Amino acid sequence: MTTFGIPAKAAIFAEYSSLKELSEIYKTDVFRDNEVLHIGGGSNLLFAHDFNGLVLHSAMKGISRYDKDEDTAFAIVASGEKWIDFVEWCINEGLQGAENLAGIPGETGASAVQNVGAYGVEAKDIIHNVECFDTLTGTTITFSNNECRFAYRDSMFKHEGKGRYIVLRVSFRLRKSTEARNLEYGPLKKFAEDLGHIPSIRETADEVTRIRASKLPDPSVTGSAGSFFKNPVVSTYFYNDEMVCKDPDIPFYKVDDHRVKIPAGWLIEHAGLKGYRIGGAQVYPQQCLVIANTGDATAEDVINLSRHVVDTVRRKYGVVLQPEVNFIDTSIEITILGSGTSKGVPEVACACRVCRSDSQFDKRLRTSALVRTHGLDILIDASPDFRQQALSHDIFHLDAVLITHSHYDHVGGIDDLRPFCAEGAVSLYMKEDVHNDLGKRLDYCFRENPYPGVPTLKRIIIDGSSTFFINGLKIIPINVMHGKLPIVGYRIGDFAYITDAKSIPEEEMTKLEGLKVLVINALRHRHHFAHMSVEESLDIIDRLKPQDAYLTHFNHEIGLHSELEKELPENVHPCFDGLKIHLS
Repeated sequence: MTTFGIPAKAAIFAEYSSLKELSEIYKTDVFRDNEVLHIGGGSNLLFAHDFNGLVLHSAMKGISRYDKDEDTAFAIVASGEKWIDFVEWCINEGLQGAENLAGIPGETGASAVQNVGAYGVEAKDIIHNVECFDTLTGTTITFSNNECRFAYRDSMFKHEGKGRYIVLRVSFRLRKSTEARNLEYGPLKKFAEDLGHIPSIRETADEVTRIRASKLPDPSVTGSAGSFFKNPVVSTYFYNDEMVCKDPDIPFYKVDDHRVKIPAGWLIEHAGLKGYRIGGAQVYPQQCLVIANTGDATAEDVINLSRHVVDTVRRKYGVVLQPEVNFIDTSIEITILGSGTSKGVPEVACACRVCRSDSQFDKRLRTSALVRTHGLDILIDASPDFRQQALSHDIFHLDAVLITHSHYDHVGGIDDLRPFCAEGAVSLYMKEDVHNDLGKRLDYCFRENPYPGVPTLKRIIIDGSSTFFINGLKIIPINVMHGKLPIVGYRIGDFAYITDAKSIPEEEMTKLEGLKVLVINALRHRHHFAHMSVEESLDIIDRLKPQDAYLTHFNHEIGLHSELEKELPENVHPCFDGLKIHLS
């Protein structure tokens, strides 16, 4: 059920052909107790492993036409209809608008999620509204075109709506005409000139299909997901001052007065990667934007090749390519970027044996962590040492930042997020008190007309009790008390991260049951009014019984790392800067 043709199994699979059937699935324990993934035609997915959860698929069918006036008609299309069938229906009905999008694989429901596009047209240009099922409320909701927040290969369904909303039907606004209209894109403009007349929507669709077949592999013969990478958007300044000096022939398309779009396929080809292979995965020679399965590729081959492409292009051109393909990978990798408290270790002007230790394990930057899962890179807290942490761990992309609270040792590195804002605002998730505090302390970032070059940040308020989603990844906030200050920890899958806590309310403890890994603060051995001691953290661990637990947020009173490690129970470990924790 995926166009890559790489085998993967789901623990549970369910298909529905009506809203009633979907509602019945929604009410089951299977839906509530498992990670849920909804797929369409599988043309934009790469399963890194078998999926240990519930996979849903729409079998809803049907297309209805409603004529508004002599010029306009609406098509209401069920999510399970194949996109190519819908385009063919439009042509047969004499409705203009979708012909440039002929030959795109996948299903109509996914067209709204991905905002599919080709040859100068995007789905957003013809979408009127999108009807969805809300998995948080169990009700239906309809979003207007504007509410979908469409952008280049993007929509709100790929961000906060991912994992929450299931597309049921898409309404398209089409023009009653058999004459093609959008012919400014290079190959189509030449096609029209060669014909000597304005092509019909049938002629245009046939030409688009022919061009696609000449560049992109047929997934029934050669597995692929079509375009693997998005075309990067960079500032005009960066293009003129950094890229042109490396190669004056780099093509670009103007986005606005400050940004340009660079063809990713051109960058990959001119980085010398045309035809490059790792295992059974290959940069497709006819179109370098594609990674193809030559017949025996594994998911690991594709992932390793995509990383090699990203690294090579970044080294040569300074541009970070972002995958258009969704990596379905439920494994979690946590990197402890910093394990020290607000003063760090060694402390300034301290001559204790810990601060004088030569061991790298006793040198602790301020607390933060990087979580990699589901193809996402998520930072928990931006400590004042974030710049150093990012350089040490080669961090060049972030999808979001989770903030636990607004104390300086957890937010002092927010200004250093500016390199990650090149393609758009970095989303920061926080409680309302943190939102208000940062608005005052970092007011220069949030002004109506900010100074050029400041970080472009999007503050997203969470209420601390409700589950939310980041690009489909479920995040469960954990309310804890930092002395008298309520702050949040976070649970992601079978991993939870809690820092600066003195106590965890009983009602929040249930959110932490069944963990594989718990990272929790333990300032020192003796009592502190706002932080757990080692003994208090061990009591929490003993109650929750995670498979493994890691202590973090130490000050120098914790003692030498080597001595602390020997004191702890077998499944409890002291964090250190650079520690990597893997959950399969």
